[in-house]
Amino acid sequence: MNDSSASSARPAPVVLDVWCELQCPDCRDALADLRALRARYGDRLELRLRHFPLEKHKHAFAAAQAAEEAAEQGSAWPYVEAVLGRVAELDRDGEALLVSVARELGLDAEEFDTALIDGRHILIVDADQAEGKAIGVTGTPTYVIGGERLDGGKSQEGLRERVEEIADRLLAEQA
Repeated sequence: MNDSSASSARPAPVVLDVWCELQCPDCRDALADLRALRARYGDRLELRLRHFPLEKHKHAFAAAQAAEEAAEQGSAWPYVEAVLGRVAELDRDGEALLVSVARELGLDAEEFDTALIDGRHILIVDADQAEGKAIGVTGTPTYVIGGERLDGGKSQEGLRERVEEIADRLLAEQA
């Protein structure tokens, strides 16, 4: 059998790790940039949510676990965007908001509640946070693309353009 799939296979997407926390107003503000990047690159850019809950936000660790449950139920980014859009409510309502957002998105809210109680996603969140610390992440959002770390916690100014420059270069190198 002639297997021509190797020659016609699409190049692997460029990976953009997004170190984020769902109680972070700066991460909420970065959503427009993430949407623009998704629209521009489509499946040539893989956005990977990486968790970096900050101690100053008391619901961030639970929100990271809830995002993992959303991923398990097939709705990671819609859930992340919905929670980030309601940072003030998360500050006020905590885990109740995390479960109600799941319900609003048609996810299994009871499973979210159980996941937050049994801690099934804690190891993923801890591993992301440890890796983030190891590579020098100190705040959110922080982006890593092509081995380069871009800190969006201080300013979003020019970050999307910088991500685009790196993504364009990496995609051109694959061609």
